[in-house]
Amino acid sequence: MSSAPPKTLVIEDDAAIRRGVVDALRAAGHVPTEAARGDDGLRLALHGEFDLVLLDLVLPGGSGWEILRAIRAARPDLPVIVLTACGDENDRVSGLQQGADDYVAKPFSLRELLARVASVLRRVAASPHAGHSIAFDGGEVDTASGQVRFEDGRLAELSEKEIEIIRYLARRAGRAVSREELLLRVWGFDPKGLQTRTVDMHITRLREKLGDDPANSRVLRTVWGQGYCFLAPGAEA
Repeated sequence: MSSAPPKTLVIEDDAAIRRGVVDALRAAGHVPTEAARGDDGLRLALHGEFDLVLLDLVLPGGSGWEILRAIRAARPDLPVIVLTACGDENDRVSGLQQGADDYVAKPFSLRELLARVASVLRRVAASPHAGHSIAFDGGEVDTASGQVRFEDGRLAELSEKEIEIIRYLARRAGRAVSREELLLRVWGFDPKGLQTRTVDMHITRLREKLGDDPANSRVLRTVWGQGYCFLAPGAEA
């Protein structure tokens, strides 16, 4: 992200919540835009220039889930934080699986929300986009060519699917990404009821090519019970 003030779109139908969030964002140095309806918010998200979207799930003029899916299909690199009164674990998992970058349950404090916003924007600023290199501890990946270049001069080649996996994980550096989310977002499979070791096999091969020891990982850390986490150089899980 550039040094310009972040442009944030707030899609929330509750006027009091929307005004509080917009005022807090403006005080934090953002340039906020607001929408009270789902259809208006989706139009802005797809055609406006924004660095982040804050999205309520229950909206007039269109479901937040539908808006999230449409944003992910058209603008996969636009970060979205879901705001909702649905704090159930299944709802949180579903939101993350469908591409949300974070999930904040109502009622929330504005201080917590701003911290989540700052965290997501930091991850986006530090993460690579298509065609750029992904730095990891010991080397870098050229996502355009799939070539891995190690600091000692060695080279390796990644498959197309391996490039998609590391790009997806690096985009969410520091957050555990579940196998189900990877199946949904990288393979396009509905993970419900699906029994497969595809994700684990690809992660194993990717680790081998990156020279990453799973017993002492410095690139793709296994977070038991949650999934896999990409570690930016010098970061701790």
